[in-house]
Amino acid sequence: MSEFELYTGPLYQNALRRLDLAAETMKLDPNVAGRLKYPKRALVVSVPVRMDDGHIKVFTGYRVQHNMTLGPGKGGIRYHPAVTLSEIATFAMMMTLKCALFQLPLGGAKGGIRCNPHKMSRGEKQRMTRRFTSEISNLIGPDKDIPAPDIGTDEQVMAWMMDTYSQEVGFAIPGVVTGKPIVIGGTLGRTEATGRGVVYTIMEAAKHLNLNLDESTTVVVQGFGNVGSSAARKMAKIGCRITAISDENGGIYNAKGLNLEKVHAHLQEKKALMGFSEADAVSNEALLELPCDVLIPAAVEEQITIKNAHKIQCKILAEGANIPTTFEADQVLFDRGIFVIPDILANAGGVTVSYFEWVQGLQKYFWTEKEVNTKLFEIMSTTFQKVLEIQKQYKCNMRIAAIIGALQQLGRAMLVRGFYP
Repeated sequence: MSEFELYTGPLYQNALRRLDLAAETMKLDPNVAGRLKYPKRALVVSVPVRMDDGHIKVFTGYRVQHNMTLGPGKGGIRYHPAVTLSEIATFAMMMTLKCALFQLPLGGAKGGIRCNPHKMSRGEKQRMTRRFTSEISNLIGPDKDIPAPDIGTDEQVMAWMMDTYSQEVGFAIPGVVTGKPIVIGGTLGRTEATGRGVVYTIMEAAKHLNLNLDESTTVVVQGFGNVGSSAARKMAKIGCRITAISDENGGIYNAKGLNLEKVHAHLQEKKALMGFSEADAVSNEALLELPCDVLIPAAVEEQITIKNAHKIQCKILAEGANIPTTFEADQVLFDRGIFVIPDILANAGGVTVSYFEWVQGLQKYFWTEKEVNTKLFEIMSTTFQKVLEIQKQYKCNMRIAAIIGALQQLGRAMLVRGFYP
């Protein structure tokens, strides 16, 4: 096995293709580009957990730190059956680029456990989280690497991580994670930050394209988790018509618009969107091809591929999920004139407000929700305009422009810091 074989999964290879294209387009120093192709370090751990029936089950956990030039690592913890080292390494690279693009003093990291949290009790998840935190405790810390929630995790998981780390050092360290409950140092506005940030970039794109966002604007959202639901609510609040949404089991569609309050009540009762009486059922695959003005893929990766890219019928595609579009599909969408807001731009609201939380924790001074949202809008809109200017300069698509923006920041920092030894 070669030393880099662990990072040769298709998702990682597609990320490398995008990195290479951006580096070639901007003529990035090849020494900088070469260093960014591989993570700084990766840790694989066994996570033995005593299950409720008394037997011990061993899970596999990961933490990958991609690049720490700009500051401590930053990245979510994912609990999902499909988690692999290659996938986690890919997302760590995306976090490096995301933090650099937004000029945050943070590096890129990611972590996860291969498990199905929906089939585990609260006690099992807590024991798994605490053991995993203990296993990776030598890598994490407020000045080293700061985890956050991702798919399958939430503020409660972050609270368990914070408590476990604090117990091991002997005193409370709230800054070891972000996305934690407000009562132990979380920030107002964090829960909806990613979805809100997606909408802020849609607002900027609409201005650029001279589109009005009103009751005539139709919106389709794939994935009605934290990001998708927050984005849908915000789009509805500014007057747009949400015509379709979905979860992992399938979606619902009503061309006249969905009443999100009724949908939420149905979801609370049935635990699934399917069966909602005021809409027709639609598969996740068909949902992506519905006619709409704005499409928000906010589920899992690689949903828009070379097979369905020519069937997408939106004007703006805002990536709430990480890597929902494949490398080959990018060119198809670009050629068809669909305006894509790439993931490292569109869904950076979460890491931006996580940065705010980290700063507030260090200062021991907390902001109002209005202050958080105002600062988020400022940084999202400013970064969008920066990427738009790069896109015009290099005549490339918005994804490559966003990566170029990140590489410009990273390249300068890496060259200034120099190479050790």
